[in-house]
Amino acid sequence: MDVWNWDFALSILPALLDGLLITLLATVLGSLLAFTLGLVFALLLRAPLGPVRVLVRGFVEFVRSTPLLVQIFFLFYVLPDYGVVLNAITVGVLGLGLHYATYTAEVYRAGIDAVPRGQWEAATALSLPRYRVWTGVVLPQAVPRVLPALGNYVISMFKETPLLIGIGVFDLVGQAREVGGIEFRYVEAYTLAGLFFLLLSYPSALLLRRLERRVGVL
Repeated sequence: MDVWNWDFALSILPALLDGLLITLLATVLGSLLAFTLGLVFALLLRAPLGPVRVLVRGFVEFVRSTPLLVQIFFLFYVLPDYGVVLNAITVGVLGLGLHYATYTAEVYRAGIDAVPRGQWEAATALSLPRYRVWTGVVLPQAVPRVLPALGNYVISMFKETPLLIGIGVFDLVGQAREVGGIEFRYVEAYTLAGLFFLLLSYPSALLLRRLERRVGVL
């Protein structure tokens, strides 16, 4: 039996591409959710009400301290016991988004803290409404600073989508396992899956390095 069969490798490419689309879909939607919730968490951590800060900090630390796979299993297998039934891809997006939102919250916090104190004082002196201080002064300066870090989390999320196999999502790795089992040839399937991850992750990492250098000189 040949170690590598090109005919078989070519025949499974369509299935792997279908899986890649699912992987990209989960990554994009999960990233959007993580970026949005992360910003919300970061703002709530600066809320004037102490109980709100304590609750949000407790949630963030709890999520950061537990494995992503356990969180995904909880959403998929435990929530239905309480009447919340979601399909697998929705659970995958929610799991990825919630998990990485707790990390992006810290990224946003660092970006906000990096805004010079004089900017806050100037906005206060001008009697700007609180929402204008955030939308017109703070966030436009903080967000560009954290874009490289947010991009790194997108790449990490992309590489963690194979965890969704555990709830039946046929992402790239899930499809590789499925098509590899047809003829019990896994070398081609998993090698091609790994190459797809490499071809997308490595150029993205290089672009992020360039973005870091650009942000560094701003």
